Amino acid sequence: MNTKKTLLSLIAVGLLAVGLSACQKEGPAERAGKQVDNAAASAGEKMKEAGQDIQKAADDAKK
Repeated sequence: MNTKKTLLSLIAVGLLAVGLSACQKEGPAERAGKQVDNAAASAGEKMKEAGQDIQKAADDAKK
């Protein structure tokens, strides 16, 4: 009886591991989301650079 429980537990853990590993595949929505994240980060960096350029121009205009 104890051997059956152990065997069933091992099978359940194995199936769970296989099921969870299948969830690791990246689908088209995940790839699109990453592209959007990268685009937003890139745009943010460009805006930061533009702000620095504006600040420098304002500082130069004060002189």
